[in-house]
Amino acid sequence: MCTLTLAWQAFTDAPVVVAANRDEALDRPSEPPGRHHGSLGFVAPRDLDAGGTWVGVNDAGVFVGITNRWVDVEGGGERSRGLLVRDALNTTSAEEAARLVERSVREHQYDGFNLVLADEAAAVLVEWDGRLRVRNLSPGVHVVVNVGADGEFFEPERRPEMGPEQGDNAARIQGTLWPEPGEGHEAWLDRATAVLADHEYGVCVHSEGPEGRYGTRSSSLVTVFDDGRVDYQFAPGPPCETAYEPVDTDAETSAEADEGQV
Repeated sequence: MCTLTLAWQAFTDAPVVVAANRDEALDRPSEPPGRHHGSLGFVAPRDLDAGGTWVGVNDAGVFVGITNRWVDVEGGGERSRGLLVRDALNTTSAEEAARLVERSVREHQYDGFNLVLADEAAAVLVEWDGRLRVRNLSPGVHVVVNVGADGEFFEPERRPEMGPEQGDNAARIQGTLWPEPGEGHEAWLDRATAVLADHEYGVCVHSEGPEGRYGTRSSSLVTVFDDGRVDYQFAPGPPCETAYEPVDTDAETSAEADEGQV
């Protein structure tokens, strides 16, 4: 499973704070976060199979993150969900990104997904299972997994036993990571990092089965500050055994680096 935890408008100086684990086949190639250029600059890792991404933040302070939604969608998979994330990272607000997604699902066939869009003004959860559901999120902590979010979970047909298990894990995470009185975003991230690495919460995954080796491939910590600054920490492996490393999110620094490579 993938787990995306969003603290939105929970801290006065950081309206968007995210702690997320990505679970994927261990042999699926990817690149660590770097700067990419479109209509807006953005920072995101890259899936080398399909060219998209699963998490990122752009220069307008818009965060975009996706998890699979464990449903069968008729005709799904015609276009990679990761490319939809890249498209959304080229918008100037979470609301604009939501409208882009609404148009895109009319034009393309995607497998099921849960998509989180957030900036300082709005946080939106878009759920796709062949039908589109768009929800505005309230201030606080939200936990999104493959079977739903915030207490609204379903039992997937192929893995019915995973519905209650994931729902219980997500509910425990949400309860544990609800901000404490007077807590700042740094202290909250410290606690969130510990939860993402704690096998008792079931979100740092290590497994091997008939279809191959699968598990938590990476973990991302993203903070968007009220002055527009962004902090991105990335663990290129399961957080139980991999340290987070800072990602360069500065547009000017990246531009200078690009000029030096010309």
